[in-house]
Amino acid sequence: MNNTITFVGNGKMALALAKGLCETHAIEVVGRSMAAMETFENSLGIPVKKTPLDHADITHKTVILCVKPSNLSEVAPHLKGVASTLYSVLAGIPLESLKVIPAHNYCRAMPNLAAEAGASMTSLVGDSAIASNAKNLFETIGTTLWLSSEKELDIATALAGSGPAYLALIAEALCDGAVREGLKREDAITLMRGLFRGFGALIQTTHPALLKDAVMSPGGTTAAGYGALEKGRVRDGCMEAIRAAHERAKGMK
Repeated sequence: MNNTITFVGNGKMALALAKGLCETHAIEVVGRSMAAMETFENSLGIPVKKTPLDHADITHKTVILCVKPSNLSEVAPHLKGVASTLYSVLAGIPLESLKVIPAHNYCRAMPNLAAEAGASMTSLVGDSAIASNAKNLFETIGTTLWLSSEKELDIATALAGSGPAYLALIAEALCDGAVREGLKREDAITLMRGLFRGFGALIQTTHPALLKDAVMSPGGTTAAGYGALEKGRVRDGCMEAIRAAHERAKGMK
């Protein structure tokens, strides 16, 4: 393998990406702790090049920046040379701020937690010259969408990036409701997982409103439950969650 991907940072997102890329790329990881990099290597299950941060040279390399956003200013001075392309998964850090790390091309990426299962919905924005390369890279962990502005990426972060947490809340609440009505907890969880698995397949090809109409018969159980959700302002709560997350994303700049 002639292509090498250099990960700066060795957390969960770096590992998820590396798992998707390791079959087609050699992997290098840059970090402060040799022990943490060895743990990264063991979790990946293949040998990787481990480089201490103080000795990192990114000249002509494809770099994926996976550190905490608050650590960018601390990490940047240690990276020597000019990268070929710098990809960043740092929430709220704009392209202009990434230029503290020299590179010929820049791209911001916002994967989500489903990257761990190879099913991330990743939003991308950056230099148009590398759009195709960026999509190919991040499609190793799921699907991608190239956006036209950083403003759109902030909104996408609120929807697809934070979305797994919203859906987890709904999943937990549905299980709690079933338990309250008398169903065993383990059975409720099994049913919820099957529900989400099937819904995930259906929503790929059917508009949400049409799915709802297909399930809701006049005067039936779904109509009763749906009425309760509207009374509880679930729709408004979801829309306000996107607004709050978007505002937070903008405020992190």
